[in-house]
Amino acid sequence: MTKGKNQHVVPHPNGWAVKGANNSKATKVTETQKEAIKIAEKIALNQNSDTKIHGRDGKIRAGNSYGNDPNPPKDKK
Repeated sequence: MTKGKNQHVVPHPNGWAVKGANNSKATKVTETQKEAIKIAEKIALNQNSDTKIHGRDGKIRAGNSYGNDPNPPKDKK
């Protein structure tokens, strides 16, 4: 399966936007960052890609991988 585009949650004049990597237009614009993150996670999970959550300053502050991570965390139970 091909890995899809990473999904970025970025500030937008009308709230927060979900954008696929290198896309000029937003996939979805929401009022809150929380809503945008939920949408980005669903898309990333479906496309086996990653989420990149940006802060108000535009810098990436968090993210998650929903694809084939070459270095998955080791379970230490």
